[in-house]
Amino acid sequence: MRGSETKRRLPLGGRRRGHRSKKASDHGWSIVLIDESGFMLQPVVRRTWAPRGQTPIQYSWDRLALISAITIAPRRRRLGLCFQIYESNICSEQVIAFLTLLHRRLRRKFIVVLDRLSAHRKAVRLLQAAHPNWFEVEWLPPYAPDLNPVEMVWNHTKYGDLANFIPDDIHHLRQAVTDSLSNARSQPERLRSFFRRPRLEV
Repeated sequence: MRGSETKRRLPLGGRRRGHRSKKASDHGWSIVLIDESGFMLQPVVRRTWAPRGQTPIQYSWDRLALISAITIAPRRRRLGLCFQIYESNICSEQVIAFLTLLHRRLRRKFIVVLDRLSAHRKAVRLLQAAHPNWFEVEWLPPYAPDLNPVEMVWNHTKYGDLANFIPDDIHHLRQAVTDSLSNARSQPERLRSFFRRPRLEV
């Protein structure tokens, strides 16, 4: 399937609005895009230095795992950003907890857009069996992370705010990641900019 054809399938607004986006708008449902990423104590190096003849050495022991969602309100298309931080790998249990949290915060049915990661598939299957009216699902095409605007959230935090950042410990890293994502959440135009690379309109 060609890229432009793939993008038209996403349930977002604008010229690529699909039947699910119209359905969400007609029924007053939100749209939620979800993705995960990891952050390590070792910095994401954009540029560094060392004395002449000495190779820079960086060390890494611990990491954080994050799950995040961009939410789109059904009527005015207002954007939100939710996230959770874990010190272990994200499994289906964490995905279930996150989707449950989103359901409580949004207080309405929503369409969730995500890839077919095994933890996602299991979480969706179990939650839909237990709560069939909470949400509907739109799966992203395989090998197409560039179609998910949440990827740009990670890009902004890793390669923008935290580029060359060396945390003292895992708690320092957690605080820095929290500050970066909280700052992005408070800037509506910043959130909208995350849709430009995948050329999606909201």
